[in-house]
Amino acid sequence: MTRSRVLVVDDSALMRRMLSEVLSKDPGLEVVGVAADPIVAADQIKSLAPDVLTLDVEMPRMDGLTFLEKLMRLRPTPVVMVSSLTEIGCDTTLRALELGAVDFVTKPRASVPGESAQFASDLVAKVRAAARARVRVRPAGAAPQVAKAPVASTGAMLRTTNKVVALGASTGGTDALMEVLGSMPADAPGIVVVQHMPERFTKSFAERLDGACRIKVKEAQDGDRVLTGHALIAPGGRQMELTRSGAVYGVRVFDGERVNRHRPSVDVLFESCARVAGANCAAALLTGMGDDGARGLLAMRQAGARTLAQNEATCVVYGMPKEAVALGAAEGVLPLNEIGARLRQLAA
Repeated sequence: MTRSRVLVVDDSALMRRMLSEVLSKDPGLEVVGVAADPIVAADQIKSLAPDVLTLDVEMPRMDGLTFLEKLMRLRPTPVVMVSSLTEIGCDTTLRALELGAVDFVTKPRASVPGESAQFASDLVAKVRAAARARVRVRPAGAAPQVAKAPVASTGAMLRTTNKVVALGASTGGTDALMEVLGSMPADAPGIVVVQHMPERFTKSFAERLDGACRIKVKEAQDGDRVLTGHALIAPGGRQMELTRSGAVYGVRVFDGERVNRHRPSVDVLFESCARVAGANCAAALLTGMGDDGARGLLAMRQAGARTLAQNEATCVVYGMPKEAVALGAAEGVLPLNEIGARLRQLAA
């Protein structure tokens, strides 16, 4: 078996050692070098030709974002960011994903039992996936954006919807969701979303989407109603289900167990959509590793919902949609740039 070559870039000697030890235990990965800052890393990239990098968000001599932007312009390489659970760390990491990083992991906190083991598992899975991912190359300074427009008239903002759009995504999903939600008009059906992401990050992500989309986007809270022209993002570290009371849809946000290793889980959301919305729902499963959401999408299709999967050519990682297609869960398989328009048609 050919092993993927990894370069670890981090200014902390402790983190360099931890990352190297965790990654070296996996038979599919080989740590070919470590670097304490981007200047050293640039030289090692030339000499070692790694398949994938882990990159600290905050670095000396050259910050991680500047280095990432130069790397994607000069020598596009899959990158997994190593982030801290701070407000600054969240914003910087989301910007790194916009610049082309494939995914990120958050540094474990010594005060939280079991977090180191979860970190090690996530790190290996995400580095392995990144080594096979499609790297998105953009012009310098570019990032997916759409013009902000008024949300809707007051009547549309307060009107509940009898149609619901459900979206699920993981690796590469931040860009994919920006494109799909950015294509939605101000009077789009209510939307519920699961993006695999830790706590704190989902709030920052929702705020970035809200600033770029015509619809209103927010991190969901328990009891929120699903409204026309609004999208609710499942909060990191919690599960989210669709609920219904008469003709009114809402969401239940709760502290459930991990499902398919994830909290929030796409399957949890999609299976609730199948139960309470059935044919009143349209859904799409977007780019991501693993199989979360595939069985939920099948349940939705069997309940009469209209279902889509993103095609392989436009996925950063063709994992979740691939599993859904294999199960016969998707009635249509489309490139990313066609999914938003098709969902609007299906939910009309």
